[in-house]
Amino acid sequence: MKPGDKLPDVTFKTRVRDESVGGPNPYRWEDKTTADYFGGKRVILFSLPGAFTPTCSTYQLPGFEKMAADFKEKGIDDIYCMSVNDSFVMNQWAKAQGIENVKVIPDGSGEFTEKVGMLVAKDNLGFGKRSWRYAAIINDGVVEAWFEEPGRCDNHGEDPYGESSPENLMKSLAA
Repeated sequence: MKPGDKLPDVTFKTRVRDESVGGPNPYRWEDKTTADYFGGKRVILFSLPGAFTPTCSTYQLPGFEKMAADFKEKGIDDIYCMSVNDSFVMNQWAKAQGIENVKVIPDGSGEFTEKVGMLVAKDNLGFGKRSWRYAAIINDGVVEAWFEEPGRCDNHGEDPYGESSPENLMKSLAA
């Protein structure tokens, strides 16, 4: 992906809280589309190899959460965290992290990630297919700025982090 590219049309399978469901697990399935998340607003999307993983849980997700108000001042309407994980995992990770400002998007089958060219094998870690770490500023479904970690390849021996950090995106917005 590069600036000017339109995001692919994908339907995401999400679980949303709905008290009318009742019981100890009041959630229902809800399909959300690329247009639902990205249409008519300016957002940050960041994607990472997996929920509950070290860099993602220690730096990237908490960093975007902490800087959410600063991003809003720069004209960002929403911040989305995506991973090739299902909705159950993404919701529990957000809950475990105490996330209130960042919204999670489950790309359980990796369809979106594959269509944006960021699906990589992480079999060396036992993960299977996952997202390469990246972030983007998206304006009404169109890439405004793209931040990809260097060295994208299957079974990379490291987990580079810096280009897609909230601090780097903020520098870009401040320029």
